[in-house]
Amino acid sequence: MIDIVILILRLCLAVVFIGHGMQFAFGAFGGPGIQGVSSMLTNLGFKQVLFWAYLSAYTQLIAGILLALGLFSRFAAFSIFIFMIVAVIKVHLAKGFFMQSGGFEYNFVLICICIVLMLSGSGKFGITPKL
Repeated sequence: MIDIVILILRLCLAVVFIGHGMQFAFGAFGGPGIQGVSSMLTNLGFKQVLFWAYLSAYTQLIAGILLALGLFSRFAAFSIFIFMIVAVIKVHLAKGFFMQSGGFEYNFVLICICIVLMLSGSGKFGITPKL
């Protein structure tokens, strides 16, 4: 049963981050695209925003795909974990916990899922090679 739970968590997180990655990288689903992400990062005080915009977009997209496949899931979950920690610190923390105030409530849930997947790996329904 635990492998089914891990599969559900992996696929749930994969859908979220493939979607966000496509929004950031390609402007899909009404997303900002690389230029919009660059502007957002400029407003947050980042330097070399184009580099960070591409890194953010493709980290989300590739990590989401890896999670969907169950390939290197610990690494993929860790990548998303780091991305979410930065989002909490730079954007959401000052706004409190709850989402309606722009807080980190949603990010907290995603971070918790990442921690579970970092600890568990892909489960038996993943294709991560045994190293």
